[in-house]
Amino acid sequence: MTMLALAGTLFLGVVAGSSHAGLLGKEETPGERFRKAMEKIKQSCETRKLDPGEVCGEVTKLKPADPLATEEGRFAHSIKIPNPVPEDSGYKPGMTSQEYFDHLCKTEAGEFIYKTVENVEGFYMMRSRESVDDYKLQHLYALEDPYAYSDIETDAPQKLFINPPWWRYKFLELRKAVPVSGLNTAPRYLRYSGYVQNKSPMVVEEVSTLKSRYGYIWRGVRRPHDRELGIAGGEIIVLDLMSNDVLAVRRGYMYSGDVRSNLTGVWWVGGQACPAYKHANQYTYEFLSKVIKPAPAAGSEEGGFGVAK
Repeated sequence: MTMLALAGTLFLGVVAGSSHAGLLGKEETPGERFRKAMEKIKQSCETRKLDPGEVCGEVTKLKPADPLATEEGRFAHSIKIPNPVPEDSGYKPGMTSQEYFDHLCKTEAGEFIYKTVENVEGFYMMRSRESVDDYKLQHLYALEDPYAYSDIETDAPQKLFINPPWWRYKFLELRKAVPVSGLNTAPRYLRYSGYVQNKSPMVVEEVSTLKSRYGYIWRGVRRPHDRELGIAGGEIIVLDLMSNDVLAVRRGYMYSGDVRSNLTGVWWVGGQACPAYKHANQYTYEFLSKVIKPAPAAGSEEGGFGVAK
């Protein structure tokens, strides 16, 4: 039995045909439903005989995300922005998940652009997105920032930013993983450039210094009672790497926790989002290109779907 098949056995069979009210009762929060689901999965794995090689309960083994576990995460959460979230989130006892989500969307979410720059050739992605699988996507606490999750931004961000005339940046720089030995003799960064669909391949260079003047970084946003009510927030911050000035901030929220097709009730990629977006794989590019604007390409149109293959 595959991992996904097992997930289906544990999840879909329990909730098929249930009504919304039956799944998430009037007094039951997404957090309460999630904890009950974890216990049911654990009990199922402990009491039934597993097939040879079968895994069980992988979702229950996940830990809550630790935003400060890496150097990049600690830096992201140290940045002071011009529009920090207020100490009082506006939460009131008795608020439903939908009411709280709507309130956060109205009062805190949005795109906040303080300065724009023209003709930017490329930039530094200062914090790589965390690797995500189906277990994390149905876990209430495992992801620091599920808002606008994009598989391409996570797995191959260079394909999201370089491919004129659709994606008009000329290069993208990423931090290279630290060697196991911990020695700093190897180049620290990867620079991607040169890709044009059906014309030229992506070029990858190992470099010791950055070419970028600008960069962006992401971080999760926590608000009182947010995950208990199935809500998660995140920010993208665009920086001038020379002055450390904040050029722009995008803050968004997602609401999940009432999904019928799995036991936990959580499926982040299908949640409500604000600001809303049409295509997660385009959304980060669209925001960055409003702030650090790439040079226009001849005959190009804004946006597009020319993702590198």
